[in-house]
Amino acid sequence: MPVRVAGFDGDDTLWHSETRFHVTQGEFRDLLKRHVPDADVDTRLAEMEMKNLSIYGYGVKSFTLSMIETAIELTQARIPTADIEVILGWGKRMLMEPTRLLDGVEATLRELSGRYDLLVITKGDLFDQESKLARSGLGDLFLGVEILSEKNVETYGGVFHRRAIKPEDFVMVGNSLRSDIVPVVALGAHAFHIPYEVTWHHENVPEEELPKQGWRRLATIRELPAAIESL
Repeated sequence: MPVRVAGFDGDDTLWHSETRFHVTQGEFRDLLKRHVPDADVDTRLAEMEMKNLSIYGYGVKSFTLSMIETAIELTQARIPTADIEVILGWGKRMLMEPTRLLDGVEATLRELSGRYDLLVITKGDLFDQESKLARSGLGDLFLGVEILSEKNVETYGGVFHRRAIKPEDFVMVGNSLRSDIVPVVALGAHAFHIPYEVTWHHENVPEEELPKQGWRRLATIRELPAAIESL
């Protein structure tokens, strides 16, 4: 049975995202070093993000709140209000940045949209993700959009059920091994991993824990049409 539906992650698969976090984290590190020169800002922020995932979820708003909480903790609540305003400003800047498509995305999607039903299946803040898709100019190419609070076997299974998709008819495309590859393959669907230049540590999976089959790694999205055709 040939593939009928192709699902695409949004952030760092269709458009740039993680680089925004990377740049802002560097600015945050520099700001806090002025108050607490010896602090391991990156480690503490990463721990705060993990602690807050179940409360705030994913995305820029969660990241901004975690930066503020980290700043308060590391400075023992001595962080000036002006610096809190700077951190909030970084969050607003990230939310308002233009959507920058990755190389080859638009041409590839236009080619695939004539052969398959395309879905965006991404996670994060609903408003932020909808806004990025709207600014991308790609919205008309997708049959539907699924914005999930988490990507795992249960949530993908829910998408398959809601949209009457058989796993063997589906392929997922994304940059995250944890979110886009492992749970999809576990359900019996296909997956293609397209690595991004920067990947959040939370999305990595040790090589020995990866599925032995059911997925492939591609160098670029331009390889995708031929790869899907070969399934």
